[in-house]
Amino acid sequence: MEAHMSSIGLKLQMLSTSDHASVVSMNLFVALLCACIVIGHLLEETRWMNESITALIIGVGTGIVILLISGGKSSRLLVFSEDLFFIYLLPPIIFNAGFQVKKKQFFRNFMTIILFGAAGTLICCAIISIGAMQIFEKMDIGPLDIGDYLAIGAIFAATDSVCTLQVLSQDDTPLLYSLVFGEGVVNDATSVVLFNAIQSFDLTNINAVIAWEFVRNFLYLFLTSTMLGVLTGLVSAYIIKKLYFGRHSTDREVALMILMAYLSYMLAELFYLSGILTVFFCGIVMSHYTWHNVTESSRVTTKHAFATLSFVAEIFIFLYVGMDALDIEKWRFVSDSPGTSVAVSSILLGLVMVGRAAFVFPLSFVSNLSKKSPHEKIGFRQQFIIWWAGLMRGAVSMALAYNKFTSAGHTNLRANAIMITSTITVVLFSTVVFGLMTKPLISILLPHPKYQSRSLSFSSDPATPKSFTVPLLGEGQDSLDDLGGRDIPRPSSLRALLTTPTHTVHYYWRKFDNAFMRPMFGGRGFVPFVPGSPTERNPPQNQWH
Repeated sequence: MEAHMSSIGLKLQMLSTSDHASVVSMNLFVALLCACIVIGHLLEETRWMNESITALIIGVGTGIVILLISGGKSSRLLVFSEDLFFIYLLPPIIFNAGFQVKKKQFFRNFMTIILFGAAGTLICCAIISIGAMQIFEKMDIGPLDIGDYLAIGAIFAATDSVCTLQVLSQDDTPLLYSLVFGEGVVNDATSVVLFNAIQSFDLTNINAVIAWEFVRNFLYLFLTSTMLGVLTGLVSAYIIKKLYFGRHSTDREVALMILMAYLSYMLAELFYLSGILTVFFCGIVMSHYTWHNVTESSRVTTKHAFATLSFVAEIFIFLYVGMDALDIEKWRFVSDSPGTSVAVSSILLGLVMVGRAAFVFPLSFVSNLSKKSPHEKIGFRQQFIIWWAGLMRGAVSMALAYNKFTSAGHTNLRANAIMITSTITVVLFSTVVFGLMTKPLISILLPHPKYQSRSLSFSSDPATPKSFTVPLLGEGQDSLDDLGGRDIPRPSSLRALLTTPTHTVHYYWRKFDNAFMRPMFGGRGFVPFVPGSPTERNPPQNQWH
């Protein structure tokens, strides 16, 4: 009996020690997050640094210190977990991007974004896979089959949309921002869907039937994920519009918006869809309808709550990746042949550059063919920046690589260890080098004030959450209601329909939105009824005109 009690006591003591170690780790990690925010603020004016790169560098520096203190045994406060990344950190970032994106620019360039994000990602994946297969088989790095090479293509085709948010400015370069970031979100979603499709199919004996199933599954995931996001956003708008939570508590409508946004992502994961696409389009729909249905104070609260959650998650990710980059277990496998690891990293980086160039420039040419106005065409300098800014690889690539080449964060095969360390090297190099040079590159290639002033006037969108300022209820036109602040004439012929497809889509969308969507789901012009507020004393006029 005494022996049994002593064993229980020993287990409790070990558990207490483990819990205390976790508390110490979390304390240090939170302190580092605070340090990243403070240092990022101090470096705000620099044209070189941004918070993502600052957090990455601090993470690597902290990893080195922990490595030295532990005598080379560990470099981490926390173990990299793809579940933590995909379930908790990525959703607020992608949702906030959709919630605050300038919808006019995004949907004006929607076909180009889909062309770059979907078709471009497939081209990039194919080039990286074929190049890796041809070169790595000659290097004899270990046993890799066709499924592994296709997975490598999907892993390194995934751009870092998180870092793009930090590097590009939505206000200074709206066209570039909408193209690079919009493509980045679609690209990440396409890469994840493609990766999951590769994992679920036996591609060792590929034939026409398997190839068709693969394509069909890919398109199904892409479309259903988008529709789920739109549906969840509309449900949240309808509930908040009908029930008027604000008359009793604004906390409830804020909480419901946050939870419905997260629910959209978790529903996508539940049904094995793309959570990235789902939560992004849920953000766009909620900013167009739901956000306008809540009270004035809730609009301010939700805008800052989503932005803050996204901001902290971004810093967390880069700090996390920076520390995990020095994990000694993975580097021990390649310590006997560092030249091989460097060569693999260099080859992958080269394939990423070639693969991106193979679709950015040709698809930009195709996109320009459909645009008549010189201002809407993508110039060569802009194409170069789009190519450059999309070279950054980040946490999505890391998470997919860990999923493919490790088991519970550990690996015992040399080939797998080489792929993990090469992924880490590419992520660090591309984020720091390409990220540092993007801002100066923009100022060199696009220095003219005319460009910026034209871009700013071209994309003014005062009724979106991104540009929401006091007074709260302004008279600005919503981006999905009006195109450039002028009436769009109804197309008079089939030729007009084909030559001005963007204007035509906006014309019919505005009619459909005003006639059916807004009366049911609310949106701009809907004023929630709150007892005791100025709204009650001065009933609003019908604004559905």
